[in-house]
Amino acid sequence: MRKTLLYLRSSLFWSGFASSTIVVGLISPLLLPLSHNTSYKILVPWTYFNIWWLKLTCGVKYNIIGRENIDKNRNGIILANHQSTWETMMIPKLFPPVSWVLKKELFRIPFFGWALSMVKPIAIDRNAGSSAVDQVKTKGKQRLDEGNWVCIFPEGTRVLPGQKKRYKMGGAILAEYCARNSPDGEGYPVYPVAHNAGECWSRHSFIKYPGIITMSIGKPFSVKGMKPLEINEKVKQWIENEMEKMPKARSTS
Repeated sequence: MRKTLLYLRSSLFWSGFASSTIVVGLISPLLLPLSHNTSYKILVPWTYFNIWWLKLTCGVKYNIIGRENIDKNRNGIILANHQSTWETMMIPKLFPPVSWVLKKELFRIPFFGWALSMVKPIAIDRNAGSSAVDQVKTKGKQRLDEGNWVCIFPEGTRVLPGQKKRYKMGGAILAEYCARNSPDGEGYPVYPVAHNAGECWSRHSFIKYPGIITMSIGKPFSVKGMKPLEINEKVKQWIENEMEKMPKARSTS
């Protein structure tokens, strides 16, 4: 009986998720004459709606730790673990305009891809090797210099809870590149972010399990004088240590 209820509640969520995605996809072409900031403000409520709708239909709540660490007066680089679609909706809810480093194949998704292309993402070909890293460096710095935040998932793909994957260097290389090419050597601060969203919304899972997702936002740190390997390791250790302290997300009742 519980499984049937979970399917019913998840079906209700997906119907709202799909409908809202179609709406933002259809209005996206109409936003082309507008500024990026205006378009972003029109599109980002999609994330607010789906976070709320997920709570209403499936009982997925959340607890944010370290919200006070976000300095909205100075943009930075967000490096977060990746388990779910949930964090891609929560991060824009918490941070000012965000440009995502993502695989270019996402643009091919009807409606969703159309809206995604409007928020100044950094689309890369994951098979391009060093040229993909160059894209992250140059386009990432461009977005940061324009005032956007940049979010990168170092794992590169969604990872199941409890599993570990090698952290790729793109985000750390971007941070070091920006620091090296800034007058004071500071560049942009790095924000490590950890969460356990995959326990409620796992990759390729139709069912959304009720519970309380924890997301922790670390204090931003300067990368001045640091090498990419040092930056990457510092982020990795912080995220893994933070996740070990988190209570289980999925409700057992």
